Parts: sequence; structure tokens; C-alpha cells
Amino acid sequence: MKKLRAFGPHERPLAALLKGRLEQQGVACLLRNEELFAAMGEIPFLECRPEIWVVDDEVLPRARQLVENWLYEDIAAQPWRCPDCGEELERQFDLCWKCGRERV
Repeated sequence: MKKLRAFGPHERPLAALLKGRLEQQGVACLLRNEELFAAMGEIPFLECRPEIWVVDDEVLPRARQLVENWLYEDIAAQPWRCPDCGEELERQFDLCWKCGRERV
């Protein structure tokens, strides 16, 4: 098991989001130190940072690439149109909010 990435205490939601996206891509991972923010001040702040750990060392490079792509993709990119209902959606959405169809 290897650490993929550490986050700041204020980035807990981002850590949880990325963990979920990695699991959707078949990457088994754990979110550690998720609740330690409450102990900040009692223990060193660096020990309180949320961390994503990849269970299988062999998929670590793939997991790094996935996270990098998600974090640094072009935010100004064009929205996408749902092929089923025609709804126009912003790039960050993977599912159509109207009909539930996944982006292809």
C-alpha cells in the first residue's frame, strides 16, 4: 500500500471526491486521517491531513495519472450534451442531471 496524495485540512471534501472517482475507475484505495481535523492542536497538524492511499502498488502510476487529469483538466472546456435527452451540462458532470445517462 502506498500514499497517493496528502491534502490540506480544508480539502477533506476534495479528498473524498477523488477517492470516489478512483473507486469508480477500479482503483482500490483508502482515505486516512479523515476525522483527525478535530484533534488539530493536540497532535501535529501534518499528522491531521487527509491522505489517499492506493491498496495495490502496481496501480499507483495509473491512479496518479487519473488524479492529475481530474485536477488539472481545462476548466474552460466546452460543456457536453446528453445524447438521450439533449440537456447541456458543464464539463465537470459525468452524469446527466435530467435523465441519469453517463457521459460517453
